[in-house]
Amino acid sequence: MDFYTDLANAIIIQAVKDYRNALKTLKRYPRYEPAKAVVAEVEEFFHSEWYRTLTSVDADMLMTKIRREINDCA
Repeated sequence: MDFYTDLANAIIIQAVKDYRNALKTLKRYPRYEPAKAVVAEVEEFFHSEWYRTLTSVDADMLMTKIRREINDCA
């Protein structure tokens, strides 16, 4: 892998971590506005041209997988 691929992967991984953490927070505190803002921001990123430039991973599939993971946690 080259530097640019590593950077693109790191950006995607951080977005996934942020999304997962915000969803976990909202599961415990559904009205917590900062977590809602993070979810909205990351979802906007996942549907952006920049995201599609960085990866070919389907954003909707990725978000669905993360949401299922959070909902399946006790």
